[in-house]
Amino acid sequence: MLLEINPLVLPDPGLLIWSTLAFLILLFVLGKFAWKPIMKAIGEREKGINDAIASAEKVKAEMAQLQSDNEKLLAQAREERTQILNEAKAIKDKMISEAKEQAKAEAAKIMAETQQAIENQKMAAVVDLKNQVGNLVIEVSEKVLRRELSNKAQQETYIKELANDIKLN
Repeated sequence: MLLEINPLVLPDPGLLIWSTLAFLILLFVLGKFAWKPIMKAIGEREKGINDAIASAEKVKAEMAQLQSDNEKLLAQAREERTQILNEAKAIKDKMISEAKEQAKAEAAKIMAETQQAIENQKMAAVVDLKNQVGNLVIEVSEKVLRRELSNKAQQETYIKELANDIKLN
């Protein structure tokens, strides 16, 4: 049995030629008028996509740089804050120590003035005591001389009596 080919399946040679000729004309017209604009549009689109990718990469790099700069600024701000706090603490400590020194100097001055006042009062008391003792000696001497006693034992008794009468403050 031979394969029989159905005549409906076999292409007609004229149809085949006309179909080929139409295809070649369509190919020529498309190549002449449509291919260049289509390729140009595809090239422009490719260029646009590449530009967008390059722009995105550039923006990404700029964002990374900005983030790096922000981190540097934050670190610098933290360092400045720490420095300002340290300076403020140093100034506070200095002010406290100066106030303490001033208070010590003022206390020493007051102590010296108080010591001087005590010395002055002490000297005044000693001078007053000497004056009183001198006055008492003069009074005792006057009384002894007024009473001209001939007996030495009587004089000693009288002096002891006078000494007992004197009250020291």
